[in-house]
Amino acid sequence: MTDLCSLTLKEAIEVAKKDGAKSILEAFSKRAAVLNPKINAFLRFEKGTGTVFPGTDSFSEGKGACPPQRKTEPVPLYGVPVSIKDNICIEDREVTCASRILAKHVPPYNATVIEKLKNAGATIFSQCNMDEFAFGSSCETSAFGPCRNPWDLERVPGGSSGGSAASVAADMTLAALGSDTGGSIRQPAALCGVVGVKPTYGRVSRYGLIAFGSSFDQIGPLTKTVEDAAILTNIISGHDPKDSTSSPEKVPDFTQALTRDVKGLKVGLPKEYFIEGIDPEIEKNVRQAADIYRKLGAEIKTISLPHTEYSVAVYYIVAVAEASSNLGRFDGVEYGLRVPTKDLREMYFETRDQGFGQEAKRRILLGTFVLSAGYYEAYYLKGQKVRTLIRQDFEKAFKEVDVILSPTSPTAAFKIGEKAADPIAMYLSDIFTIPANLAGIPAMSVPCGFTSGGLPIGLQLMARPFDEATMFRAAYAFEQETGIYKKKPKL
Repeated sequence: MTDLCSLTLKEAIEVAKKDGAKSILEAFSKRAAVLNPKINAFLRFEKGTGTVFPGTDSFSEGKGACPPQRKTEPVPLYGVPVSIKDNICIEDREVTCASRILAKHVPPYNATVIEKLKNAGATIFSQCNMDEFAFGSSCETSAFGPCRNPWDLERVPGGSSGGSAASVAADMTLAALGSDTGGSIRQPAALCGVVGVKPTYGRVSRYGLIAFGSSFDQIGPLTKTVEDAAILTNIISGHDPKDSTSSPEKVPDFTQALTRDVKGLKVGLPKEYFIEGIDPEIEKNVRQAADIYRKLGAEIKTISLPHTEYSVAVYYIVAVAEASSNLGRFDGVEYGLRVPTKDLREMYFETRDQGFGQEAKRRILLGTFVLSAGYYEAYYLKGQKVRTLIRQDFEKAFKEVDVILSPTSPTAAFKIGEKAADPIAMYLSDIFTIPANLAGIPAMSVPCGFTSGGLPIGLQLMARPFDEATMFRAAYAFEQETGIYKKKPKL
């Protein structure tokens, strides 16, 4: 008998077409009930046994029949379960960004990506653990306790979309959505051995995503395979009039790019990404990946992205400034937690002091500092200028190559608590992912091997703005050639 939880999204859709999604949902509910106490990937998950049909918010009881086909509204997901990071608004469900300050916050509307998933027939199955307000690279800053890596429960899954990545890796869900501000989809995807995609900035609507850095944030999928990622990216992409940063760029069918033919593809290896401090096993596996592309007929070329060394510094000036501005709205008046006190001023202080965790406070204070009158030009304005130089580096590189190949993370998954006392070391976990967010280009992580200790290693691919198709093509060819994605953690 087929293990329904081990199915890919594509395989599950085929099962649901034939037999309905009820049995699939039941299987994931049972598995989540057993594994989630160990992993803590889900903050909340549905225990129902029906399917969600387009236009409904409740489980449909019955025989699990396929959703009714509509001539004007196809339902390509057939009721299969998809999980959601806890910073994406779902109507009439508590959404907290894994923070105490948003306790009992229930949005009265759906994010655009949720509407798109529902219209495609998906079951919104669970809400995934994350670093508080997406501030972190380890999923340890959650107010609800750290998430754990399915490959080693003593290690972090990466962050901030750690719950989304861990739930996919543990076969607790078919696929999940995360958000990526500086690598928060790709880095946990690498550490958990799954596929993670950050689309081009503007490709996917941010409406209903509780903001961290408004000029960085992008919603994207975490999946078991590249094909699954292409399917979900098709569904969630497209212009949204509710989001002023949403692009009107036409969305192609990304699944049409999934061929194993990469002959003549020009692949760039940036010399600045193979630096001192990178784990030797990471570098070895990524260079072997380049050799595989060469064997498949791609042309490998060394390139330079000279301003890469400034990317972390620029990110932790510009992004925290935006975070400080965005989090100013959480003060105990309209949203979530309110600490009763004798006067309004004290209520503000006490609510924010008790509601925000240590990392959130650190970033709010740092962002407020760099935006202050005496330091705006010295820090924030200068950071934006260097951001432009980083984007120009990529523009120049993409005149020579079609995709850029690099490690996703400088290390494999580290132990829980290992970097908690050293924020700088934690920030450097995103050194290879941040530049793509600064430039607004698409990027993704695919599994490319394992350390000698059996921990997953991720390969990052970056492409020109709105050229996700070429990125998917390159990723799919590598995935199918190696078959690394088939290996699963022993739980």
